[in-house]
Amino acid sequence: MDFSLTDEQTAFADLARTVLTRGSTQERLDEVEANGAGFDAALWRELAQAGAVGVSLPESVGGGGASFVETCLLLEQVGATAALVPVWEAVVLAALPIARFGSAAQLEALLPGVANGETVLTGAFVEALAEPQAPATTATPEGDGWLLQGGKTCVPLAAAAARILVSAATPSGVGVFLLDPTAAGVRLEPQVATNGQPQAHLVLDGATAEVLGSIEQGREILDWILLHAKTGLAALTAGATGATLRMTAEYAKGRQQFERPIATFQAVGHRLADAYADAEAVRLTMLQAAWRLVEGLPAGDAVDVAKWWAAEAGHRVLRAAHHVHGGMGVSLEYPLHRYTKNVTVAEYALGGADHQARLIGARLAAEPV
Repeated sequence: MDFSLTDEQTAFADLARTVLTRGSTQERLDEVEANGAGFDAALWRELAQAGAVGVSLPESVGGGGASFVETCLLLEQVGATAALVPVWEAVVLAALPIARFGSAAQLEALLPGVANGETVLTGAFVEALAEPQAPATTATPEGDGWLLQGGKTCVPLAAAAARILVSAATPSGVGVFLLDPTAAGVRLEPQVATNGQPQAHLVLDGATAEVLGSIEQGREILDWILLHAKTGLAALTAGATGATLRMTAEYAKGRQQFERPIATFQAVGHRLADAYADAEAVRLTMLQAAWRLVEGLPAGDAVDVAKWWAAEAGHRVLRAAHHVHGGMGVSLEYPLHRYTKNVTVAEYALGGADHQARLIGARLAAEPV
């Protein structure tokens, strides 16, 4: 593939960078984190008004009609600025699947609010003792709807969401459902992620939900969501590792030791060169995965490879940054700690490096000799 971006994509990434950099100063991030909301509602609306939030949503609901690559470019800038905006949660986990598989009524009810920054959605696909591809949560038909029973963990921004997409096993196979978190039979038990984001343990006891698409499409829908969600996590990591590398290089050029910048020390140069190779691998494998998804090509291996690089190399880049920064790196008044926590959350969400390696290995083992 050609890894170069079109002029339109470059201009869009520049726009997203401008909005997010202006709205994600250290002072503003501290303020939003202190209020406990979990995201910056004002910046979310500003980003939406710039046309960035809905860039990949259909034009019929106020979106830009672009591809998933543009959303990944946006996520890269979210990662680079540590911005507290729910692009991955609201757009990738929920709005894009609804746009792809939802009914006209579901699109009309939910997506314009996402595109204009007034609505937050999220997804619940993680369980403590089950793989995301094989949920233990169950759904049984009841009249025109479905009753959900079970639980999900680490549901991001669940308390702020208008709807939550939930995966569940049905008598006819896996399905994905739209759940109102305020409905009877739903309980949200607060959780807090490593980066401070409010999450929830979602407890379902006969909660009524409506199906997304159809049960016959359920496996396709869930696989589609997980592939795009993991690629989105890789995009967030690509932005964070790139920004971390630039920050660390600048610090090394300015930090004096033995009357010379530490950037001139061979050991520091080698460490940052390795970090540069890792950061580039994260970004390029992410773009490869996003491109294959957009082109409708088989993308399972490409996505798992991208997620593996994001988990494995992301960890290495942040570790190198802390070693080069020394004591400064652990200061909460210095921005490095935010990248560390955000990359750590993305590393383990939907499976860490070992999990992705097992998935790739299982597919390789299943191929005929």
